[in-house]
Amino acid sequence: MTTPPGPSPSHGSWLRDTLLRRLLANASKLLGGKALNAVFGLGALAVAARGLGVEQFGVLVLIHTFTQAVGEIAKFQSWQAVLRYGTPALREERRGDFQRLIRFTVLLDGISAVLGMALAVAVAGLAGPAFGWPDEVLPAAMLYVTSCLFMVTATPTGVLRLVDRFDLLAWQSTVGAAVRCLAGAAVWAAGGGLGAFLVAWYVATAAAGVFLIAAGWRELSRGGLLAGWRWRGGGLTAGFPGIWGFVWTTNLNTTLELAFTHMGTLAAGAFLGTREAALFRIARQFADALAKPAKLLVPAIYPELARLYAAGDIAGIRRLMQRSALLAGLVATVMMVAVWLLGEWVLRVIVGPEFVAAFPVMLWLVAGAVVGIWAFPLEPLLISTGHAGAALRVRLWSTALYVPLLLLLLDTVGLIGAGWAALAASLFIFVALLLPVIRWFGRSGGQPGPQHP
Repeated sequence: MTTPPGPSPSHGSWLRDTLLRRLLANASKLLGGKALNAVFGLGALAVAARGLGVEQFGVLVLIHTFTQAVGEIAKFQSWQAVLRYGTPALREERRGDFQRLIRFTVLLDGISAVLGMALAVAVAGLAGPAFGWPDEVLPAAMLYVTSCLFMVTATPTGVLRLVDRFDLLAWQSTVGAAVRCLAGAAVWAAGGGLGAFLVAWYVATAAAGVFLIAAGWRELSRGGLLAGWRWRGGGLTAGFPGIWGFVWTTNLNTTLELAFTHMGTLAAGAFLGTREAALFRIARQFADALAKPAKLLVPAIYPELARLYAAGDIAGIRRLMQRSALLAGLVATVMMVAVWLLGEWVLRVIVGPEFVAAFPVMLWLVAGAVVGIWAFPLEPLLISTGHAGAALRVRLWSTALYVPLLLLLLDTVGLIGAGWAALAASLFIFVALLLPVIRWFGRSGGQPGPQHP
């Protein structure tokens, strides 16, 4: 039986839209923790900025950003495989297949964690001078980058999203931010320097990673999904057609996305120095925090799209995307106006007068984030419906645009060029993702999607 492509009259009211209400409910679970996360995250940066000053704070954020970048490069996005292939397995009560999937993704996580840590240590010694890390800081930096071991937690992330435990995901990020803030405050009060702040931030990363792994394992156990569990067993990918291509594609897609999350800070440090890297990091943190409520819909929409596609409900997919994009875009636009009106004052009060210079680039970063939020359901739809390759091509082209534009503008106009480059790339991604999504809806024409990935 086919499903009409347009919205059903029975779902005319947004208040009665079960899909949207469930999406918002899951996003609100994240919001509760993310609100605290934003407060603690800003607090951690404010404490470190005031305790270290702009130059040493720049060194701290460059070391931390480098570690995050290496961890993300090494990490397979196996949480997407857990959702894509785990949803039909649980729907059809194929527990054995689900357990094999989890063993496969855990294996990917373990291998990538060890390789990522080794890569981080090897590259840190070479990258340090390029980013302006003082020679006396290099040993501590090489120890700090081993914290990327605790950043490779994709499988428990996928498990918690699959079982709708978004509240635990929110608390995980809050744990890390809270430890970073409170430990940093203790270091500041004790008059500690850069080395002590690195220790505090390392402990925070480790705490967040351990919490997430424990929470994911606990939910599997509570759901009876570990009954008969064995760590050994052949044929890990049997019954999951295309899974290797899927995980490689999504991993490369996320690696390319790093250009937008970490490249700006690292490039500012390499081209302009630690001071400008500190200003950019502060600007990006405030921009992310102010746009966070709308961005929380991104992780919440993946399991909903996976369920709708497995059920063949194309009309539901269309309705969910339209309404969630409009809601998220409006919220983000309001937040952009708030930044324009209050941004300078907030910077002065929270991190100090010497960081007010971050305000101009912050405006452009917020504008780019708002464009991305209006487009937020587009990439999840392509990935959830088996068109990860299309999303990857968009990332390839957008990275090819963004990176040289970023470097050129940093070199010619300074730090504000990083904001211009971010907005230009966001506009390109919006258009480039929208076109294949429109084509997909045209081809689907209301026909049910496959029951298996």
